[in-house]
Amino acid sequence: MVYFETQRLVFRDWNEQDLYEFRIMNKDTRVMKYFTKTLADEETDRFYNIIKDEFRNYGYGLYAVESSHSNSFIGFIGYHWANFNSQFTPCIEIGWRLKYEAWGNGFATEGAKACLTYGIERLEFNKIYSFTSKINVQSENVMKKIGMVKVMEFEHPNIIEGSPLRRHVFYSIDSSS
Repeated sequence: MVYFETQRLVFRDWNEQDLYEFRIMNKDTRVMKYFTKTLADEETDRFYNIIKDEFRNYGYGLYAVESSHSNSFIGFIGYHWANFNSQFTPCIEIGWRLKYEAWGNGFATEGAKACLTYGIERLEFNKIYSFTSKINVQSENVMKKIGMVKVMEFEHPNIIEGSPLRRHVFYSIDSSS
């Protein structure tokens, strides 16, 4: 099922063919630079199943994204229930991860902006959040470009103390923005 489209991107359900590309993407050290590690196939498979479960349970999630030009899977953009132990969870998080080959084309910004619009207008979300490691300037720039506002910085409880990835920036946007 196709949920929505932009001029260059298609937001759709995941399919079995995506899993192969998803595994490769999650093993790419460039893509996973701001995560604690790359993912083994079994870990990607578990993540894939979590994504599918969220669609079944909520009717939305991390959408498989393909280029409308090439009709090929380039990654995901969408929503995830963040529920680790913090002052702001549980919350609806918008996030993205694209294959390295798709970087530098404005796809993350274009897709995240369209996804925000879909979330506010169609899914009727009142508030949407996003967060990333403070050193992940590229993702933070996407948050700024799509109109999100920085709320705070925090120490991510699931990342070990002393890791340069632990300090996170936290952004939000509400339906009146």
